[in-house]
Amino acid sequence: MKKILTKTQTYNILKALEHQPKKKWGQNFLIEKKVVEKALKMAEIKADDRIVEVGPGLGTLTGALLEHGAHVYGVERDAALVNYLKDVLGEEYGKRLNLMEGDAVEHPLGELPQSTAARGYKILANLPYAITSPWLEKVLEGSLPTRMVLWMQKEAGDRLMASPGSKAFGAIALFLQSAFEVTAKHKVSRHCFYPEPKVDSWLLAFKKKKRVFIFKKETKALIRQFFTQRRKQIQSLCREREDAGLNTWLEYLKSRNMALTVRPEAIPLEAWQELDAFLIPNLG
Repeated sequence: MKKILTKTQTYNILKALEHQPKKKWGQNFLIEKKVVEKALKMAEIKADDRIVEVGPGLGTLTGALLEHGAHVYGVERDAALVNYLKDVLGEEYGKRLNLMEGDAVEHPLGELPQSTAARGYKILANLPYAITSPWLEKVLEGSLPTRMVLWMQKEAGDRLMASPGSKAFGAIALFLQSAFEVTAKHKVSRHCFYPEPKVDSWLLAFKKKKRVFIFKKETKALIRQFFTQRRKQIQSLCREREDAGLNTWLEYLKSRNMALTVRPEAIPLEAWQELDAFLIPNLG
């Protein structure tokens, strides 16, 4: 593996580019080789893998992926960094590097062709806090990756890994855990990035489940509403809406010996998945 950029080298490159890291875009550049190696191992990178990389930045991870023979589809919001990466990596790796300038929430897989996605791909991403949930929601709407390895702020990672019954469990954890399982996790110190963020991060590996469950659009919208009123009991939330499917679902919960006084975060994944079958579309 090529030498990872140090803090000083990262600073000097940004200075030469006259580029000030944008806090609102979560521009914290990785400067620790061991973390890159850990991410590659978690993702089980092989030659000819198709990889979507969100936020390639200065190319620390990008270069390592290309060295392993992968084909990289990067989506980067910052035009200056896209041009820099094309200059330093484009000529050497040619057609195995595809870089798109754009917003990852609008283009969650960059320019990865749908036909390629359907055959299997992986995602590696250093996710800004603000886009973690909306980006994941978009990923869950299309052809799913076989694996994802994601950096994210500790708080965001805790929410994604939260179990039913915990206060951190919410709609995004429910949707994600219905399709993926966490296979590995690694704490990443804030000192591994430049500029140094105020909090530590998680490096999380997700593997697509053998039996994937994807919620209908209407069901997802209703679940999000329920979790915005998480202090209310589930029977109250359901009876506020005129839908026979919700009454049927409450009867199902009773048949599973669940008290209807529970709050949304206490309901297990399997029970939420049953809601998808009972719900009548177009709740309004």
